[in-house]
Amino acid sequence: MNGNELVFREEKNYVFFLEKLKSYLLPVLDIYAYCLMQNHIHLLVVFKTKYEVSKNLNIETADMDGEKSHQMLMKPFSNLLNSYAKAYNKMYGRRGALFLDYLKRIRIDDEQYLLNTFKYIHRNPISHGFVRDASEWKFSSYRSYLHPETASAVTRDFMLKYFDSTDDFIQFHKNPEPEP
Repeated sequence: MNGNELVFREEKNYVFFLEKLKSYLLPVLDIYAYCLMQNHIHLLVVFKTKYEVSKNLNIETADMDGEKSHQMLMKPFSNLLNSYAKAYNKMYGRRGALFLDYLKRIRIDDEQYLLNTFKYIHRNPISHGFVRDASEWKFSSYRSYLHPETASAVTRDFMLKYFDSTDDFIQFHKNPEPEP
């Protein structure tokens, strides 16, 4: 997401980013999965309906038509990354951009691709050799799925319908799949 420079140096960076993520993104989307890594971020999200977004952002639905809707939905991402970068730069006495100029987005229209992406995001810390089991990585939505009774910013119901039990969810994540 930013080249080779670290986006998260300390635990407090991850925590701060997650708080900003909730405040900037939850009005416009639901988060199905996330994983924050030292130098990049993975999100599996679905945008809310234009009626939900207009209500949450206190704007007219007519302002969500055509190209305006895309700009309206992407603006919170820009605000999130800019807000985090400013705080990060101040904290570490650095200057300049922290993130690359674009977000890589992929539309998912296939159920198998959705499941592969879901698993890929949760297994990313394993793939990078940081942990042996997805449950060991603190800054991922994986743990939220292990404890669905606990409050979370992650919208779990949609993805949980693919699993018969927590054990089924865990087993699904055990074997790597090809990258999405």
